[in-house]
Amino acid sequence: MTALRSFVAGRWHAPESGRPIFDPSTEEPIAEVSTDGVDFAEVIAHAREVGGPALRATTFAKRAGMLRALSKALRAGRDELLELSRRNGGATTPDGAFDVDGGSGTLAYYGNVALGFGERASLLDGEGIRLWRDDSFHGRHLWVPRRGVALAINAFNFPVWGFAEKAACALAAGVPMIVKPATATALVAQRAVEMALEAGVLPEGALQLVCGSTGDLIDRLGPQDVLAFTGSAATAATLRDRGALRRHNTRVNVEADSLNAAVLAPGVEVESEVWTTFLKDVVREMRQKTGQKCTAVRRILVPRDALDAVSEALEAALADIVVGDPSEETVTMGPLASAGQLADAEHGVAELREVATLVRGGARVDGVGADPGRGYFFAPTLLRVDDAHAAEVVHEREVFAP
Repeated sequence: MTALRSFVAGRWHAPESGRPIFDPSTEEPIAEVSTDGVDFAEVIAHAREVGGPALRATTFAKRAGMLRALSKALRAGRDELLELSRRNGGATTPDGAFDVDGGSGTLAYYGNVALGFGERASLLDGEGIRLWRDDSFHGRHLWVPRRGVALAINAFNFPVWGFAEKAACALAAGVPMIVKPATATALVAQRAVEMALEAGVLPEGALQLVCGSTGDLIDRLGPQDVLAFTGSAATAATLRDRGALRRHNTRVNVEADSLNAAVLAPGVEVESEVWTTFLKDVVREMRQKTGQKCTAVRRILVPRDALDAVSEALEAALADIVVGDPSEETVTMGPLASAGQLADAEHGVAELREVATLVRGGARVDGVGADPGRGYFFAPTLLRVDDAHAAEVVHEREVFAP
């Protein structure tokens, strides 16, 4: 079994063994992940002392060219990334494309933004202002690259887009990047970063990859560095409270839990265009990426007099979703990404059922094309609450599932 490599200090590092990651449709191990032997002091130093100066020596226009080249590299490797997304993330082709195309598109977009700033390495911010009775004391803000590193700790659900959106911002701003993908889908993320490096457009030290534990890497961040984290609110709170980050006032950017809602206005007629669009959008948000995305609908708010009709219509629509191995042509929704995600979904639904009535789903199921009892398959789940004001957990608990 392959041990995933990290790219650190200008070289590939391959551990002898590590923690296994699995095909979520079969539960078969497909790779191992570990950072044993990685010197994180060297990783940080390489970014600050090699990558940072090299990027700061370029202009926005030059960095724009880098981002555009990275976008092309991901597009060229699209089919391979889609196959890895299926094997490592349980993604159907449309769900995998949502991630992969989002990543390449984001890099291209930020490339266009950076190109607009032209052949310069800093930006003036607003107009100058007089700070004294005459112009002898005059001020104007100037944006320049930070002299540190951006550490990106990414979530499992968007292994390509998550890497690309953070890298686009950091590299455009002239800041080197260390990418730490979620272990569960690290096979996809590792290959995406490898494709970016193979493009050959980034200066030495501008992009590094850490597959596995971060060791003491986070505690080595300083006042010029940035930590960008995507994941659970609980983990984010733990990171914000780390002594080293607080001591150095390290910038911490977080994208965490969300409880988005779809809201049906009063007076919408059954079978009308608005009604049909509402139902279609809700079902898509429940099914897409098996509900594992931060923008997915978690609550469906409808007028009391429409509650029965909406519930019945959604129950019928959810019945058409085919859950199973994405390699099967008839499958429209794959498994959850890991055993941990399956356990969390089961626990979360149990919490919600303390205040809600189960309409459909709510449990693990056997998937089409998969062996009985194998795979992290979870049924599309709809619960009903008649008194939303008496159901606090519904408004506080995000279940990352369909």
